Amino acid sequence: MKGAEGLLATAIEAGVRVCFANPGTTEMPLVEAFDAVPGIRTVLGLSEGVVTGAADGYTRMAGVPAMTLLHLGPGFANGIANLHNARRARTPVINVVGEHATWHQPADAPLASDIESLAAPVSGWVGRTTSARSAGAEFVEARQAALRDRLPATLIAAADHMWSEGGTTADVPPAPGPAEVEQEQVDAVAKVLASGERPALLLGGNALSADGIRTAARIAAAVGGEVLAERSPARIERGPDVPPLRSLPYFPEDVLGSLDGFSHLVLVGTTEPVAFFGYEGMPSVLVPDGTQLHTLADPGQDAAAALDALAEATGSADARPPAPQRPEVRAPQGDLTSSAIAAAIVLTQPEGAIVVNEGVSSSGAYPGLAAAAPRHTEITLTGGAIGMGIPAATGAAVACPDRHVIDFQADGSALYTVQGLWTQARQRLDVTTVICSNSRYRILEAELSRAGVDRPGPAAAGMTALGDPAPDWTALAAGFGVPAVRATTGEQLLDALRQASLEPGPHLVEAVI
Repeated sequence: MKGAEGLLATAIEAGVRVCFANPGTTEMPLVEAFDAVPGIRTVLGLSEGVVTGAADGYTRMAGVPAMTLLHLGPGFANGIANLHNARRARTPVINVVGEHATWHQPADAPLASDIESLAAPVSGWVGRTTSARSAGAEFVEARQAALRDRLPATLIAAADHMWSEGGTTADVPPAPGPAEVEQEQVDAVAKVLASGERPALLLGGNALSADGIRTAARIAAAVGGEVLAERSPARIERGPDVPPLRSLPYFPEDVLGSLDGFSHLVLVGTTEPVAFFGYEGMPSVLVPDGTQLHTLADPGQDAAAALDALAEATGSADARPPAPQRPEVRAPQGDLTSSAIAAAIVLTQPEGAIVVNEGVSSSGAYPGLAAAAPRHTEITLTGGAIGMGIPAATGAAVACPDRHVIDFQADGSALYTVQGLWTQARQRLDVTTVICSNSRYRILEAELSRAGVDRPGPAAAGMTALGDPAPDWTALAAGFGVPAVRATTGEQLLDALRQASLEPGPHLVEAVI
């Protein structure tokens, strides 16, 4: 058995079922080994940003790690942006990065680089193979670290360790779960909630499961508080039997306004809210004066179990959660707006859909309307590095082939990883990409206005506009093998979305704002 075969045989034993890949010469022993050791589905991405974003989307939905295969430091560097998002989402992706043969590394070949320095900021664990025989055990070490820390792990695999004989299948211990919250912490928060003052529970992580939200709603009703969601959750469940909850807004003054009036803010699987950027005259930490901050569960802990314990401590475990209040959503008519696109998606998404939300400035209305939709899962842009939507939707569709995936996608960010459409076509994935086509970086226009630039000059305007020439989205999609249509009215968009949900395979709808 070669080292590459031992590594893949161990990966199979560890529960890895999918590898998203863009390999090169140093990875050829691993490429060959996928046929010698069957059991892992290989999915090719035409750019590394597609590979890492798809692995993130897959792992968020499957609940087990996906593997990536990347070519040396430059290939890994191309995928860093979506690994940044995966780290912020606490997604335990396992990266395998090819490296030059050990005896060739001192030659400083053209593609040589400091892979550890590239990997460290987006990985909770970084290691190297030391021999063909140990490669399987080192993969296990990466896997255990990824699951223990709920962060990406990166294993750098030397080519000679992969092609040499002596590989073995390593023993795989049980997968570590999230750390438990101590009862003392639960009791301390329960005491705060019993004070009679108005609290808010801010949820993140697995607290945003359907059961977690219902439990939090029972607690809030019992103590006279409210439940909120962090601004960009890795995954949030919604449905007719799940109480709707507000998400924190984007701009710092809006966050402070949404938290004003709460005496206590309890963090459940998330961190204290901070401003996305530093704005003059605005604080970095967005907790209003007079609001006391408490932590029930850190992001790496089992927040859902902590909520169950808190419900017991507050006497609300057997209470009925408040009856959900569903918003009224009207069918859009006439010219499209961002709110009309959100309404059209809500009205046409099927039961069990997965909505990948990278609409940026165009998708702000969706969370407020989504409570009217059938049961579904939403995954969002956790780290702010745009270009995750198409790849994450690709990975989610691989993880859940029986669920329709809708990518609610801004046009500017879609251009970062548009190659993912090709992977969707090749794999025949059931993904509908809805491009919010306003031919501009609208969020940058808003930021210019906030900076006091009401009339940007030609250079500034040129760096926010995408309309000269405007990307031809139907032609781009067709070039990658994805059927596409263009909608300019609410009626056309509703028809296009309904048709796409009925026809298996990938589709793209350009919604022109």
